[in-house]
Amino acid sequence: MSFAPLQNDTFLRACLRQSTAHTPVWLMRQAGRYLPEYCATRAKAGSFMGLATNVDYATEVTLQPLERYALDAAILFSDILTVPDAMGLGLTFQQGEGPKFAKTVRTEADVATLAVPDMDKLRYVFDAVTSIRKALNGRVPLIGFSGSPWTLACYMVEGGGSDDYRAVKSLMYSRPDLMHRILAINADSVAVYLNAQIDAGAQAVMVFDSWGGVLADGKFQEFSLAYTKRVLAQLKTEKDGVKIPRIVFTKGGGLWLDDMKGLDCEALGLDWTVNLAKARAAVGDSKALQGNIDPNVLFAPPEAIEREVAAVLESFGTPHQGAGTGPTHIFNLGHGISQYTPPESVKVLVDAVHTHSRRLRAQA
Repeated sequence: MSFAPLQNDTFLRACLRQSTAHTPVWLMRQAGRYLPEYCATRAKAGSFMGLATNVDYATEVTLQPLERYALDAAILFSDILTVPDAMGLGLTFQQGEGPKFAKTVRTEADVATLAVPDMDKLRYVFDAVTSIRKALNGRVPLIGFSGSPWTLACYMVEGGGSDDYRAVKSLMYSRPDLMHRILAINADSVAVYLNAQIDAGAQAVMVFDSWGGVLADGKFQEFSLAYTKRVLAQLKTEKDGVKIPRIVFTKGGGLWLDDMKGLDCEALGLDWTVNLAKARAAVGDSKALQGNIDPNVLFAPPEAIEREVAAVLESFGTPHQGAGTGPTHIFNLGHGISQYTPPESVKVLVDAVHTHSRRLRAQA
């Protein structure tokens, strides 16, 4: 498979801790319900899964935010729960209710039926990756992704989202052996899944540990971090001689930066509760940092958005400049963009990141 040469490699360079002319920016959930054109395409598709499983629609919505904003990366339009769906748990999305599984994984018998799924069941994802990469035509890099083993387990045991994680934590405390078996299968599944995305054309991959932060200290290391490590150990680090950066984002994980700085990945994503200067000091120069403005800043007026963007950029400080490698920053939200976000606010944010980050470099 041959793809067009990359015209804007700012995001990939920052992931690899190389100097860039500006701080790259992309947004978690940047293709989503805040865009009227996304809502129109989703209406045509008939449902969320109708959108995600149709290669043409998935390609269309992935590119929509790039038509509006000067973003430095595209992220595959898909869902973190495709892997357990392929395991036969029966994923559906009810309007306004979020994801639901027809089957849960709570007993020894349930766990005994789990296995790494046949990746042919996820062919629609890999076909979408290739289609998007071709449609981008080298404009910006394409990020592939998956949920973390622990985050997938939360949904698989709970049967959907949860306010208190009672079912999954009850299983973890009462039958840690079963939880470890679920997590091992999940980790191996995620690794195969992400490697297939890389083979299909993803130029970076991200592990979303969305619910790692709900665990107690000690339990995070045992039930989340250990299995993220298991995924990373199996991932391809390059394709056709080109490095494939790996990003890990743990929402609520700022407490454990000391534990995460040793992960075998290129970048760590941070939520908005973390001070970037302190994170940079804790992690050292071994990782790029990604984040971490509060998504609700986008409901403020333009001058407030610009002020908060500047505060985030300045809290990181001037990134590495010149030859070699050093500390670098990828601008992002501290979590996914809200469906209620005014689209014009996103333009203010993206433009402010580029303008202010160039100014910081000029002053250094």
